[in-house]
Amino acid sequence: MIFEIIAGLLGSIGQDNSLDTRKIDKHIEELKKHKWFIEIYNDEKYHRLFFGNRPVRKFLQSRFLTKRMVTNPNAQKAFKSLLDKQLNK
Repeated sequence: MIFEIIAGLLGSIGQDNSLDTRKIDKHIEELKKHKWFIEIYNDEKYHRLFFGNRPVRKFLQSRFLTKRMVTNPNAQKAFKSLLDKQLNK
């Protein structure tokens, strides 16, 4: 699981490093259909990470990782772990 996340994040090495805000916003809207995500998204300590943290936004830009979070509780835990890690930086 962690390998898939890292592979997804590193998959863009050698490609354009810009982030696609429309894609990220679309993925956030999809995830907001799920209670577990809404709880994280509305949590004040995490909320700002969705807008200004590059690793979090890079994760949310990935269609693969976003779809995986919808169906896989381990992917949800991995995303929460990423948020916690970025929060503690």
